[in-house]
Amino acid sequence: MNTEDASPAATITRWKFELSRRYQHILDKSTPHIGQRWLGSLMVALIYVLRVYMVQGFYVVSYGLGIYILNLLIGFLSPQVDPEILDADHGPSLPTSGSDEFRPFVRRLPEFKFWYSITKAFCIAFVMTFFSAFDVPVFWPILLFYWVVLFTLTMRRQISHMIKYKYVPFSFGKQRYDRKRTSAESKSLSDD
Repeated sequence: MNTEDASPAATITRWKFELSRRYQHILDKSTPHIGQRWLGSLMVALIYVLRVYMVQGFYVVSYGLGIYILNLLIGFLSPQVDPEILDADHGPSLPTSGSDEFRPFVRRLPEFKFWYSITKAFCIAFVMTFFSAFDVPVFWPILLFYWVVLFTLTMRRQISHMIKYKYVPFSFGKQRYDRKRTSAESKSLSDD
């Protein structure tokens, strides 16, 4: 073993790489488990809300968290390419009539990144509640009122955008084509 590999910096670098690799492996394994991931995030959010309630403070942190989550929600509900800035010369746009070619809805912020960002934000906000420097005294009903007004105006704008360009960012209620076929369908296809 040479002296370069034995240095503390190299050991720390290797340890950080191994830790990040394991963390990424856990994230990769959690990707298909949508319900369990969101349930875990809900638990993290409830722990944060309980912490804020118990200490009766950190309302500015909560307001900032609410603004950040609203920003993520807008990214989650928006198409990757805004149809407002596209025209026929600039490439594909969302279908506007039944005769248009089907183009799947591609989000600006994918579901996994949306979930990961929200969960990480709640964890960071939770850690911030242990430092009194972030507990700025403020009359919290005003912040709540500002956030509700901002949420209402932003969502009204987003919904009108969705109606104007005729897109729905959710997949429930849409027809699905599963890879698996029932045994009766497979049998009838093999008989032909």
